[in-house]
Amino acid sequence: MSKLKNADTKPPENTDKETIKLKTTELLEQLREKQKILYAQGEYSLLVILQGLDASGKDGVLNDVFSGLNLLGVQVVAFKAPTEEESRHDFLWRIHQKVPGKGIIGIFNRSHYEDVLVPRVEKWIDDKTIKKRFKHINDFESLLTENNTVILKFYLHVSAEEQRERLTERMENRTKFWKHNDNDWQVATKRDIYLDAYEDIFEHCSKAADWNIVPADKNWYKNYIIAKATLKALEQLPLKYPDLK
Repeated sequence: MSKLKNADTKPPENTDKETIKLKTTELLEQLREKQKILYAQGEYSLLVILQGLDASGKDGVLNDVFSGLNLLGVQVVAFKAPTEEESRHDFLWRIHQKVPGKGIIGIFNRSHYEDVLVPRVEKWIDDKTIKKRFKHINDFESLLTENNTVILKFYLHVSAEEQRERLTERMENRTKFWKHNDNDWQVATKRDIYLDAYEDIFEHCSKAADWNIVPADKNWYKNYIIAKATLKALEQLPLKYPDLK
């Protein structure tokens, strides 16, 4: 069943921007307090996975949602194409080294899901290998959850129109030149193929943690949804400051 075909990329109608931004500020204040306890207690960790098409706003989430946390307890990793050394190992080798330790909020800006996304779209590996990788990912994430790591998976859902506007802005706004990559335009032409690949990921890789499909056309709403879900995940943990030793 398609999750993206009818999924909204914009906030619900009549959603008030200023009200949501105020709520987000309140959520972030609560999130900072919960993170302090998470870090002090050192019994649980949180892994936030950010996936989405180019220009869907992954970098913005880092800045707008997580930058206000205590940096001692935050670890951000941006996974790009595997290096020569990483390619000599199994595809999860480089990922496992970067998962957050106890007390840490780890954020993957792109993740192991790129290894069942790009190779499939570009036909570098066959369907049989993709299915095997799905199983390895499920086993890997289950192992993490058994070790007290909570996993939050966000797919930032941006419309084709908004994506084009953002990619164009990267070519016209001097402060965003550094984000421009000619290849992003080529990838954008394969949008439907990538969305189909994501549908398979949602169907086959949701055992340890479900996917959150986040409307991402409006950054203020995207930030609200992610902040709300992150705070909820921490509130569901039995967090407490440790006793005096």
